[in-house]
Amino acid sequence: MNNSAYPHNEYRPSTDRNVRLDHHDSVRSHVHQQVSTEVERLERRIEILRLTQAPHVPVMISAYERMIDRKKNFLQKCDLDPQR
Repeated sequence: MNNSAYPHNEYRPSTDRNVRLDHHDSVRSHVHQQVSTEVERLERRIEILRLTQAPHVPVMISAYERMIDRKKNFLQKCDLDPQR
């Protein structure tokens, strides 16, 4: 890839980048909220699917349950679970 159209210093990471530590908790809170919302949506989908008569429903429910387990494990592993 030819980068000659751009100044060279645009590709170097800034060495004087300020890190604002006060944003850490807000990011953790945002990630927790986002993942929790995704889990709630998947749980609602499972409830709806259980009322559906279709041959592929058990496979979909199983897939959603695995996704829920992975998301909950992510919250626990990253210490984002407020129940801890």
